[in-house]
Amino acid sequence: MKIAADYFQKGLGKSLGFLVGALVLGTSFPHLVKSLTDDLPWKTVIYTTSFLALAGGIILVITVPDGPYRKVGKKFNFSAFFTVFRIRAFRAAAYGYFGHMWELYAFWTFIPFLLQSFGALHDTNFNLPLWSFIIIAVGGISCGLGGVLSERFSPKLIASFALSISGICCLLSPVFLIQPFPEVFLAFLLIWGLSITADSPMFSTLVAQNSPETSRGTALTIVNCVGFAITIVSIQALSLLSQEMNPKYLFLILAPGPIFGLITMIKLRFIKPKLSEKELYFYN
Repeated sequence: MKIAADYFQKGLGKSLGFLVGALVLGTSFPHLVKSLTDDLPWKTVIYTTSFLALAGGIILVITVPDGPYRKVGKKFNFSAFFTVFRIRAFRAAAYGYFGHMWELYAFWTFIPFLLQSFGALHDTNFNLPLWSFIIIAVGGISCGLGGVLSERFSPKLIASFALSISGICCLLSPVFLIQPFPEVFLAFLLIWGLSITADSPMFSTLVAQNSPETSRGTALTIVNCVGFAITIVSIQALSLLSQEMNPKYLFLILAPGPIFGLITMIKLRFIKPKLSEKELYFYN
């Protein structure tokens, strides 16, 4: 994302939409490998995805130079790790991303559990690896579409809309688990899979746009680090509670994430945009 931000001053939302869409597709890919190699040892999935990750890193180093808009800090500045949170617009975008991350990876992790729960309730069998791949992979489409739409609409608007839909899906999850039609349930999960990722590149765009140019890499890094730390908490919470409570109500626990994200998006609408770098450091 830092590299993309170094290449695009205009059209950053679109470029990050396609970039994060590729990330979503990569996240879904192990499920596809599993569905195609079901008769092989489980290690096949690990070997395949590890090799592709290594190959991707090598290709990146060899073929992608620094972007034309890259600005290097004059010296290492550890305080920048904390200073960026003094910027109100950055803080609002980061908090929105944190709410989004509370929901995203927990949903992805528990898609097989959702499918199994519906199957147990209604005596239905799904191809778990294949449907897990499809439900996650469709999010790559919404990321790319969101990136294209960001050239006409505000990233804040797109992120807010996506958060609203995914939050509604969290709240309606008990209803769709109870209803007996597998086609309806799969359609519901596909809508959830589309909406839950569409805001991700928009948050990355907002974080990059509201960061000082010389600290953009630091800003993106800290936001992603905190966001992924939050996913550990939400995944473990669902894992523990799945043993104690009715699966129908389990995914209501994810709803506070998009709700919190929506609140921060509303706040972001009233924060002064397009600050100079000096103002970015000192504006509160």
